[in-house]
Formats: sequence, structure tokens, C-alpha cells
Amino acid sequence: MILCIYNIYNQGGIQLNIIISNTSKIPIYEQLINEIKRNIILGLVKEGDALPSMRKLAADLRISVITTKRAYQELEQEGFIVTAIGKGSYVAGKNLDLIKEEKMKNVEEYLTKALKIAKECGIEVEEIKEIVEIIYKEV
Repeated sequence: MILCIYNIYNQGGIQLNIIISNTSKIPIYEQLINEIKRNIILGLVKEGDALPSMRKLAADLRISVITTKRAYQELEQEGFIVTAIGKGSYVAGKNLDLIKEEKMKNVEEYLTKALKIAKECGIEVEEIKEIVEIIYKEV
């Protein structure tokens, strides 16, 4: 697996930590979306911080401008960033607690499905905890 880790700085010195794998089954634009969201949710970039221009980000990551444009458009549709024509893209003032709550809901849904399967197979809670701990350390 080829893994690329980039520390990208914009003109204001804001750092984005972006990890992209070109062997992942997840499309590059989705990886980029997930990485920018992660930076926002973890507070590595804050409301009002300017993101690198689409062209600069594409050049730094060695990917297509079309890919960065698609990622920025989806991030804007989801309310993570705002774009001002001629000024660039900025981190939106979305409520981080709401974002975390949405993510927690997704985790609960996936865990519920997994636990139903585990129960059907007779897997005990202690075994589930052990599996979760192993997987959590690996991701």
C-alpha cells in the first residue's frame, strides 16, 4: 500500500494534515473530503481559517484540480466550508458538537448491525470488546 502524508500550509500558515492512499478502494476525492473533515472535527483548523486554493492543494497533493474542486463542492454542500468567489474557501462555523453527534449516530448504527450478527453467531460481549480494541488500534 502506498500512503502519502502531506502537511499543507496556506498563506496564513494554517496546516492541514492529509493522508491519501492511492491504493485505497475509496476514491481520492472522498479521501480528501474525509481528511479535511477530520482536520475540522479535531480542531486542527478552526472556523474562519482559509483553506489552500484548489489549485495549490491539487499541486501539493499531486492530484487533479477537478478532484479538489469536487471535494470542495461536496464539503460546501455539507456545510463544512464556505467559498467566496475571488477570496477562496474557509472553514464554516458549523457546530462541532452537532458534527460529532452525527458521527456518533453513524457509529451506533454500524455497531448495532454488527452486534446483531454477533448475537446470531453466539459471540460473547467480551469477545466483541477484544475485537473492537484490536480493530481500533489498527485504524
